[in-house]
Amino acid sequence: MPVKVSVIVPVYNPGPYIEDCVASMLRQSLPRDQYEVIFVDDGSTDATPARLDELAAAHPQFTVVHQPNSGWSGKPRNVGIEAARGEFVMFVDNDDYLGDEALERMYEYGVTNKADVVVGKMAGKGRPVPVELFRRNHPHATVDNAPLIDSLTPHKMVRRDFLDRTGLRFPEGRRRLEDHVFVTEAYLRADNVSVLSDYVCYYHVKRDDASNAGFQRFDPVGYYKNLREALDVVERYTEPGPRRDRLLRRWLRVEIVDRMSGRRLLGLPDDYRRELFHEMRAVVVERFGPGVAAGLRPAQRIVAALIRDDRYDDLVAQAEWEAGVAPKAAPTGVEWRDGTLWVDFTAEYKRDGEPLAFPVGGARTPAAEAPRDLAQSTAWLGADAVAGFEKATADLILRDRSSAASFFQPVEITHEQVPADDGRVRLVLRATAAVDPGTAADGVPLHAGLWDAYVRVALGGWTKECRLGPVRGPDRPTPPAGAVAERVVLPYWTKQHDNFSLDVDKAGKSLGLGRLTPEDAAVSGADLLTVALPLYVVDRVDVLLRLTDSAGGKQTERPGTLTPAQGTGSLLEAQVPLRELRGAAWRLEVCPAPRSVTPRFLPLPLVLRPRRSGGAQLTRSTAPGPVHRRLVRRARSILGAALRGTGERRTTRKA
Repeated sequence: MPVKVSVIVPVYNPGPYIEDCVASMLRQSLPRDQYEVIFVDDGSTDATPARLDELAAAHPQFTVVHQPNSGWSGKPRNVGIEAARGEFVMFVDNDDYLGDEALERMYEYGVTNKADVVVGKMAGKGRPVPVELFRRNHPHATVDNAPLIDSLTPHKMVRRDFLDRTGLRFPEGRRRLEDHVFVTEAYLRADNVSVLSDYVCYYHVKRDDASNAGFQRFDPVGYYKNLREALDVVERYTEPGPRRDRLLRRWLRVEIVDRMSGRRLLGLPDDYRRELFHEMRAVVVERFGPGVAAGLRPAQRIVAALIRDDRYDDLVAQAEWEAGVAPKAAPTGVEWRDGTLWVDFTAEYKRDGEPLAFPVGGARTPAAEAPRDLAQSTAWLGADAVAGFEKATADLILRDRSSAASFFQPVEITHEQVPADDGRVRLVLRATAAVDPGTAADGVPLHAGLWDAYVRVALGGWTKECRLGPVRGPDRPTPPAGAVAERVVLPYWTKQHDNFSLDVDKAGKSLGLGRLTPEDAAVSGADLLTVALPLYVVDRVDVLLRLTDSAGGKQTERPGTLTPAQGTGSLLEAQVPLRELRGAAWRLEVCPAPRSVTPRFLPLPLVLRPRRSGGAQLTRSTAPGPVHRRLVRRARSILGAALRGTGERRTTRKA
């Protein structure tokens, strides 16, 4: 069978951090004879070489190439390309890992769309990854119709024939930004680039020890020398004009302006940030014409102008002001309707915890001019925010706590200017998001796990994220769990910070079933058991009822239904064969989603005791509470000590 994909992994002293990468390669849904993994060990000095040889001996699809240390990842990737047999090659770093279906999905997507480059959706675990690029699939993407230029890491799938036809390879040696040079040229020379956004293909991971290469402090001189090489690629394959300016803007924004802004700048030692400032200014003056900065957001244009004009102290003052600016998203309502969780919230920007108020009217930020001082800078930004308020947006994002996979939810927004002091206004976005658990993960159901709600606010000169919350106090919305889309979905507020999250198929006690009493249940003369449950359902739902003999452990399961009840709860109904169950006490459990991948039975604190004379008695189960459990542990401790003492006395007598 021809090899479809060759995965190339440059390796250098990863230690245990390579194990997640290895495990993900072994979990791939693509048949093992259709892909290969080429580990290129770049002179590791830890135990990794032996570990790789062990893996290659055990797994035929694994190959190891050992070479002397080359200083960076470029040469190992090129060595892997030369050794590859696949129709496509996929570049993966040794401390990252792939989604289980990544190779299969990306390969099929690339073949279907005749792509030379396939960009798979990324999730950043402690590391930033593009967001806007992965809002939707782009089967035919270019640098003109999609924000491709925001994704310059090497973690792409590239057609081998394209690499050979163009001679495209990574720059080698001890250097930085070799991926920018490679990926930028690939985008500009490819016949087609396809972006797959409906499945998380690549997990970009920050190590616990923060020793990833991208987190190490770099030499500003060498870094910005290498950055110029990426700019050279853009200039080689584009003509002067707006298109070139727009592409070059990516490096001005990400590699210069963002590093010189807010907390990111203030977190660096003064001597190091002065070194950065010096090298950055040289690039700005040499390589970026006025059309490049003109397309930045207002706050970014101000930073770029201060760098260009060599005003370091004013730049620091600007960063100190901006460091206090952050969005705040406050939930105002959460409720189930028609199987969808509707989340109402407001969003606005605050500074040092207080709402930002903006002047109405006034001069806006010029395309190139730097402000004379911080007061003029903030006045410009305020005028820009008010003038562009109708274009401001707020997105609700659900983010898997374990994997960082992120999914946008549909949102409707209204814009409100709220009067403040001195004729100023607060700019408040009022939003309603619709979270359908059956389609919330880019058209497919949310998988089991904890999902945190984030709000991404684009207003004026800023686009930033915050958690949805906190909300404290007895008046905060507390909808029940919902049995929807073959899942049990519990909206809840986190214990530590009171932010909004969803629990999908994980919650037990917090579902509230433990508060049921015998008064919530009944057994009719027709052997029909009914129990009022605090579970929302949109319509009739088929469930399973499990009965377990409290003494012998025997189990029997009966079909049942959940139907909507008054309020937000539901009514469980199931036929129970009382005659067959006589002579025992039966504990009750319900499975609200029996057709799910991993059905769960949730215990009810009720015991069914059929009477010989007919009918049945329902009592509350005697599951031990925390006080009882502490007393039992104390009694066991005393009993154990007593027994140990008896043993010691017996030993003494024998001696």
